[in-house]
Amino acid sequence: MTDKKLDCSDLDRHMGVPIQPGRLRDPIGNLDIRRWAQAMHYPNRLHYDDDYAAESRYGRLVAPQSFPVATDDGHGSAPACVGGIPDSHLLFGGDEWWFEKTRVFGGDLLRNERIPFDYTVKDTKFAGPTCFQRGDNFYYNQKGELLAKQRSTTIRYRADLAREMGSQDTAASDDPEWSDVQLEELETRKFEYIKSMHDLGLGKRYWDDVKIGDELPVRVIGPHSIASFTTEWRAYIFTIWAGVHRRTDLDMEALGFTGPMAGKEQDPVLEKENPEQTDGAYIGPSRGHLFPRWARYIGMPRGYGYGASMGAWILDYFGGWAGQWGQVVHSNCSYRGPAFTGDITIMTAKIIDKLVDDQGRSVVQVDCRLASQTGAVMATAKAEIELPKK
Repeated sequence: MTDKKLDCSDLDRHMGVPIQPGRLRDPIGNLDIRRWAQAMHYPNRLHYDDDYAAESRYGRLVAPQSFPVATDDGHGSAPACVGGIPDSHLLFGGDEWWFEKTRVFGGDLLRNERIPFDYTVKDTKFAGPTCFQRGDNFYYNQKGELLAKQRSTTIRYRADLAREMGSQDTAASDDPEWSDVQLEELETRKFEYIKSMHDLGLGKRYWDDVKIGDELPVRVIGPHSIASFTTEWRAYIFTIWAGVHRRTDLDMEALGFTGPMAGKEQDPVLEKENPEQTDGAYIGPSRGHLFPRWARYIGMPRGYGYGASMGAWILDYFGGWAGQWGQVVHSNCSYRGPAFTGDITIMTAKIIDKLVDDQGRSVVQVDCRLASQTGAVMATAKAEIELPKK
């Protein structure tokens, strides 16, 4: 019988102690913004169409509010993954965001100050004893202006227990099949969502006109595939060779990642010698997303998506509905299960409250749900979105 223990004794000494910051090497370019919007399946013209953006309140391309996480070197997970847990692996558990007014544009140079926050251990059906660890990220531009705060949650567990407990059945290892007719119907549904952004255009969605109980347009993404996940992965700047200043305090083995999942991802020395060993797509803990064999090794049935991408889908969903004159001021999302290859993600949301907050902002509160075509809930989120008043 396997010893079902999770040793988290090393974590306490790291709580509240800042770790090395995340630092880009080069300023953001408009192509970085376009690549991000495309990879996140977010066809909002403010983020890729120069002529359209020139007519907007910004007068140029502006990054989506989800963009800061693309500039970090670990999806915002670094301060939520400190301290060694022997024989462990990691998944994303959720994100909470607080946004300032300042937006990101081409030419900005971002950095991320990071502080581990707390952790707790709970028993789960997935892998027995499981550590839910949180850490804070503070994103700044080159002027020292705070852009956003992100509190990330990671799920750290023993992969051997996840495999032993059989949380993923064998049948789930096969991608579902979609007929040509079904795929055409999905494209129609996707375009209906896109048209809702076209309909709003550069206009204002007024707080006065929104009613409690109103529903946001349905957003569909997928079917997901190894190709779509790879496109997402390469939109994170740290996945590009020498795209960021690499950490010198990152050691996968010291964190407890074992055997073939430890690797040398983001190793600053090996990157100069053989970068294919270090960029995360092929070797190391991140390859479980893109290779079904390694997905099964950590207890997943097949290739699966990135938690940070799921968080971006949610923020973009809110931002696209709010339009250029609105903005997300706070969002708290919980990830219940990843996007698997072959599945689709169906996003729905409803206005559950509207108020003027203690800062005098006219906001609506939104309740959001992400589910697959089978109805399996992938994520839930609540957010406050500021809208203009008449």
